[in-house]
Amino acid sequence: MSRELEIKTVITEFDSLDELPASDAALLEVAGNAADSAYAPYSHFNVGAAVLLENGEIVPGNNQENVAYPSGLCAERVALFSVGAHHPNITVKAIAITAKSERFNLDEPLAPCGACRQVMVEYEKKAGQSIRIILRGQEGKIHVINGVTDILPLSFSSDKLKGK
Repeated sequence: MSRELEIKTVITEFDSLDELPASDAALLEVAGNAADSAYAPYSHFNVGAAVLLENGEIVPGNNQENVAYPSGLCAERVALFSVGAHHPNITVKAIAITAKSERFNLDEPLAPCGACRQVMVEYEKKAGQSIRIILRGQEGKIHVINGVTDILPLSFSSDKLKGK
């Protein structure tokens, strides 16, 4: 017998930075500064990320392009892999992601790609707790999501490797 299963995603939407908790607004500011220094000579689409650690430290990252497109890396993974390399035992509490373009105005929140979502799932699994995700374009509304499984509900994780 077949049945439909429903997956629910909860996103909290804010109209402006003024509505956010100060720590979220500060994290978005770091992400915006990181986007300003992204290496994006081909797409001219600069993405910045900022990861908030349990100890209060913020680790920035930005997209790094390469003329051989698959050789580049997204801002989210740059920031998270930097955390893994420099702070391997400190839990990730939140990540803010924003983008800017020289060619058009991005006035809506930017969601991470599938590969970045999967990496975030790994960091959530490692820490045993959800990572708060804060998304914004150059301006406009801000989306806050309480965990990666809300935007990647059917994720692949290590428990799938263990069998039954």
